[in-house]
Amino acid sequence: MDITESNSTATTADNASQLEKFNMNENTTDILADQPHVAASHKTVGHPLVDNAKMMMRGVDVFYGEKQAVFGVDLDIAENEVIAMIGPSGCGKSTFLRCLNRMNDTIEICRVDGQIELDGLNIYDPKLDVVPLRARVGMVFQKPNPFPKSIYENVAYGPKIHGLARRRSEMDEIVETSLHRAGLWDEVKDRLHQPGTGLSGGQQQRLCIARTIAVSPEVILMDEPCSALDPIATAKIEELIAELSQNFTIAIVTHSMQQAARVSHRTAYFHLGKLIEVNDTKKVFTTPDHELTEAYITGRFG
Repeated sequence: MDITESNSTATTADNASQLEKFNMNENTTDILADQPHVAASHKTVGHPLVDNAKMMMRGVDVFYGEKQAVFGVDLDIAENEVIAMIGPSGCGKSTFLRCLNRMNDTIEICRVDGQIELDGLNIYDPKLDVVPLRARVGMVFQKPNPFPKSIYENVAYGPKIHGLARRRSEMDEIVETSLHRAGLWDEVKDRLHQPGTGLSGGQQQRLCIARTIAVSPEVILMDEPCSALDPIATAKIEELIAELSQNFTIAIVTHSMQQAARVSHRTAYFHLGKLIEVNDTKKVFTTPDHELTEAYITGRFG
């Protein structure tokens, strides 16, 4: 089993849950009644595009069977940027995030249309191998999902699969460096060969981050990485995001507007599958350009 298959297996239940949630939101009048609708001709306001984008998305539509979950998203992500994606439950933000390394491929009825590029490479080219893609664009899931292996083996697994170390000393260095970068080394250096599943929830999530960065990705996708963690563990992850952004491009989906305000450079607001606004995070939370963004951040719905 390669690391991509492992990630796919780890997220199968999460994908099923997301599909169920989408179907529920589509079919429940009470939920939709609380959320203002958006004109079909809506154009994203603010600054969704950047010069010299690391990732470029144009006209991205996502369907679950015949139901459309994401509508015509145009968005760029800059190198070494932290971009937060916010919006009500079922608004399409996680579905969109998973398009960026083709994790939605694991949902049989999911279809993605439009253009998504990584450094000019069409990641939906039928000839593209998703294994190296998911090494370049790593993902951290909502719930920590360490492999049933030792702490050391969790971090070493990806580099081993991708042939990144020829000698044990090289692997030791990768493991130590990755755990340092994830802010976990000092807490586990004396128990590297104990099970990763024996760590606390916050430590497990940082182990998963170490596992992700061990294969030297260029982009890290985070799908609500703190939703299952306590405030202290959450604060450590947020500090880690700031440090990681010096070397990685990060896109994070979060239900916490306070978290988005703390960790991101730009914030993208999604509503009923449409990208409403993208702006500098401070502007989004103080003087948003769109009335729907303002209504959401002031708690009038959501």
